[in-house]
Amino acid sequence: MTTALVEPAYSSRSLGDVLPAVASALGVESPRPDGLVFPDAPAYVVLLVDGLGHTLLQRYAHAAPFLAALAGDPGTAGVPSTTAVSLASLGTGLTPGQHGLVGFTARIPGTDRLLNHLWWDKSVDPLEWQPHPTEFQRLAAAGVHVTSVSKREFRDSGLTRASQRGAEFAGGDRVGERIQSVLASARRSPSLTYVYEGDLDWTGHKYGVASTAWLQQLAIIDAAAEQLREALPGSVRMVVVADHGMVDSPQGSRVDVDEQIEMRDGVALVGGEARFRHLYCRPGAVADVVTTWRSVLGERATVLARDEVVGKGWFGTVESQVVPRIGDVVVAAHGDTAVISTADFPYENSLVGLHGSLTPDEMLIPILVS
Repeated sequence: MTTALVEPAYSSRSLGDVLPAVASALGVESPRPDGLVFPDAPAYVVLLVDGLGHTLLQRYAHAAPFLAALAGDPGTAGVPSTTAVSLASLGTGLTPGQHGLVGFTARIPGTDRLLNHLWWDKSVDPLEWQPHPTEFQRLAAAGVHVTSVSKREFRDSGLTRASQRGAEFAGGDRVGERIQSVLASARRSPSLTYVYEGDLDWTGHKYGVASTAWLQQLAIIDAAAEQLREALPGSVRMVVVADHGMVDSPQGSRVDVDEQIEMRDGVALVGGEARFRHLYCRPGAVADVVTTWRSVLGERATVLARDEVVGKGWFGTVESQVVPRIGDVVVAAHGDTAVISTADFPYENSLVGLHGSLTPDEMLIPILVS
């Protein structure tokens, strides 16, 4: 049976709509998303928990009683449902087809190289790759005190510069240190404080979302979120969101393109990630690649040519300079399937939890207000 896929709710209840909705709540003139309205307040804290999907929070509510009790209908990640894409959508308020971060890895046009959007590439200027103003810049220009709180290693990363420029950066490598920075910045009015928490995603990748380690990490984050809420002034609103969920993929559900060698025919470069592949094809090979991959994967994935996926709106509005970054063929995994390459991405095959596709476990994200 084919897995039902969740379409992104751009301009309504997607992750990219969160900061425009916060801007409106802070009194900054902003196009308010149709499906997302926050209460007016002098200050907002936006806590993003990497990897905390809506369905995962529901399924494991016993491990996160504070977060599970907060009211809020789910929203969606953008496509693909992966960290770099989502953080760019949150920070810019744009769709992936506009901000140009269209995958974990994507081809640098005119080359045979991939840009890893988490680790970046010194030859690629983040301000040229993502030239649009961020929501942080827009809010700062309107007189809002804007702070981004995260681990120190992310201060000057390419992804931070592409997606969060305009915010004052406050580095904190420990949870308590980050909470202290949030409390200090949230005292200002009007203000937006964004705080990133990445340990749940790391734990899910390594051990899986059904693991004792993941549940323990979820409980730790839940306790920290509750402590933060209790420490914040009552006038400050806190919004908890995620960038994506996660799916455990057992070894028996993985397809290795280096073992199914026909999957390499006509493919010059394999990009994306295991749950959402970008295939960059040799001239004239697109139709054959689509046919081959559909034949091999069957109901385990949706395989689309670039024009088809753009037409479906998965990336939202796609700007001309972004088009060649998208694979000539795009592959979205169903169920717990993963498409790996042990030659090109050996590390991926060591991971238990994966994400990137459009299943409910990956696409649906919490949008919780307290």
